[in-house]
Amino acid sequence: MILLSACTSSRLSGANLDRVVQPAFVSRIEDGAGPKSLVFREDGSYSEKLKKLEPKEADRRLQAKLAAAVTRFEISERLRVNTIIQLPRERPWTSIIDPARVATALESFLVEEVPANAPDYDLLVPLGADAIVEFVVQDYGMRSEKGRAGAYIKGYGRMFWLDGRTEVWRRAFDADQVQLGEEHLDPFRVGKNPELFQRAMSSLVDAVSAQFTQDLTPKDRRGGPPLPEGVERATPDSTHRTGRENQLPPVPQGPDLAPGELPDPDP
Repeated sequence: MILLSACTSSRLSGANLDRVVQPAFVSRIEDGAGPKSLVFREDGSYSEKLKKLEPKEADRRLQAKLAAAVTRFEISERLRVNTIIQLPRERPWTSIIDPARVATALESFLVEEVPANAPDYDLLVPLGADAIVEFVVQDYGMRSEKGRAGAYIKGYGRMFWLDGRTEVWRRAFDADQVQLGEEHLDPFRVGKNPELFQRAMSSLVDAVSAQFTQDLTPKDRRGGPPLPEGVERATPDSTHRTGRENQLPPVPQGPDLAPGELPDPDP
């Protein structure tokens, strides 16, 4: 298990979930959340390898690589889609409002970015939504301690009634490979192959999704029975992928450090 999660500040009860008729899912990333590189400025272990390259500049270069590896849109969508597809085939999860209609109503057209600021959820009233399930990423990127680096992501999920905004569930999450002692994610290797960061982030997001799914499936409910076998549930997504598998070509190496590049990883 790679997920560190703060205690649930508000557990979803079966009684509250039984009241939900038509939920809408929204996943977003706060402005300035990332990607961030907190590797070289916060860990002096790399100073010898950086040589004349200033730690601040090295972090700037690595941050550019992280941004190219996986977009904010892909992270937020992976979190939303992976949670939905793991939910049981029963009410209210068989009545989720189509994400394209939600996006259109909120004027976020599900392109390469997502709204940084909280949307006006009253715009979902005409769609028949009675509850909102919201996932918010507040901070993500790479960091390092004592020469061991890794990816991290922080934020929260919550469910609230659209009428009155009363919360019925909230879960803060903090998934951090460094804290959990996961395998070192070499920042110099990431600099040459940013897909390594994309894979690490996908793993973290999937762990968060699994926790969300568990929270959104309380045992103490009377809800309607699962759909009978053979009955297809509405597809939660027809226009999105959970994330892309980037195949980035290797960066040509020369005798000197190229502009925007980090030193080569150790053999």
